[in-house]
Amino acid sequence: MTAACLMTTYQPLALNFTHGLGTRLWDQDGREYLDAVAGVAVTNVGHSHPRLVAAISEQAGLLLHTSNLYSIDWQQRLAQKLTRLSGLERAFFNNSGAEANETALKLARLYGWHKGIEQPLVVVMDNAFHGRTLGTMSASDGPSVRLGYNRLPGDFIKVPFGDLAALEQLQQAHAERIVAVLVEPIQGESGVQLAPPGYLKALRQLCSRRAWLLVLDEIQTGIGRTGQWFAFQHEGIVPDVMTLAKGLGNGVPIGACLARGKAAELFTPGSHGSTFGGNPLACRVGCTVLDIIEEQALVENARQQGEQLLGRLRIELADNPNVLAIRGQGLMIGIELKQPVRDLTLRAARDHGLLINVTRGQTIRLLPPLTIDGREVEMIVRGVSRCLAQG
Repeated sequence: MTAACLMTTYQPLALNFTHGLGTRLWDQDGREYLDAVAGVAVTNVGHSHPRLVAAISEQAGLLLHTSNLYSIDWQQRLAQKLTRLSGLERAFFNNSGAEANETALKLARLYGWHKGIEQPLVVVMDNAFHGRTLGTMSASDGPSVRLGYNRLPGDFIKVPFGDLAALEQLQQAHAERIVAVLVEPIQGESGVQLAPPGYLKALRQLCSRRAWLLVLDEIQTGIGRTGQWFAFQHEGIVPDVMTLAKGLGNGVPIGACLARGKAAELFTPGSHGSTFGGNPLACRVGCTVLDIIEEQALVENARQQGEQLLGRLRIELADNPNVLAIRGQGLMIGIELKQPVRDLTLRAARDHGLLINVTRGQTIRLLPPLTIDGREVEMIVRGVSRCLAQG
């Protein structure tokens, strides 16, 4: 089958999967692969989980869509679950992470408008990634993301990620216009970059002191990925706004923007909306995903297996001259290389039956399902080690 009719936004490997189960995928030739990418942190409870299959099948036979002109029971249930787990107060549902971040940016604009700020500024981070819409691209960084899209909309000011002193200096120059700080607790697309310990707590204190909104993009880190339900919980804080997607739907498109306090009261009828957002199917899937994670203690499993994976990689790759750093939290791990390795993802799949991801050219990103066990941790360590030993 030819891909000539598709726009060339990706350069996919010549792998075509026909089915999956748990942490495994099978291609059209029947070959089995261990999935250490999870659809880029999406299939947190694994492929074809029987409870999800049953929920999708049943809901498809009942009701897929009515629009937000009517009350949707599953939408209300999912909002209740997410607010209980996060400590935030209200939710808006849409279809993707980029849409969730657009929602958060609209909240920041409205927040500034209510404060009488005509040209509000949102502080964002160097090397951030928040999506590929024009608005979220403006808040992101990196030449490959922004190349060819001049005069991007939005008023943003960038500071180095993890540098609190830069933020302190910034507030002196732009304090009257700043309305929010938008940050990923861990920068995933830029190579699994972790902020210094205490950074989020200090950001929370600064934003509270200055009456700025603290907006956390937890699209990749949320839903148990880092060994807590949400990465901000590692530092014992609560943001004003949080965005989610990826693992919330386990492959069914859904995004969410949660808010509390003043930020939760800003939208009024007509100020925001979504035709498909929060539909019965997506929200029932989201509820089922959260139930599975709770009942199978997958957040704790992510913490335990992540610690094991990180520790084993550091031991096995200690003598590899091309490994610059190994870092991560929970089941979100990056292996930064001194030099890019050609065809690394292809070789890992072809020679070792292991699916990995490489971001920013030279950082291996490991994002396996939260259901992974100790034996599969060893399989990932062995596959990555042998692949890198090939040079």
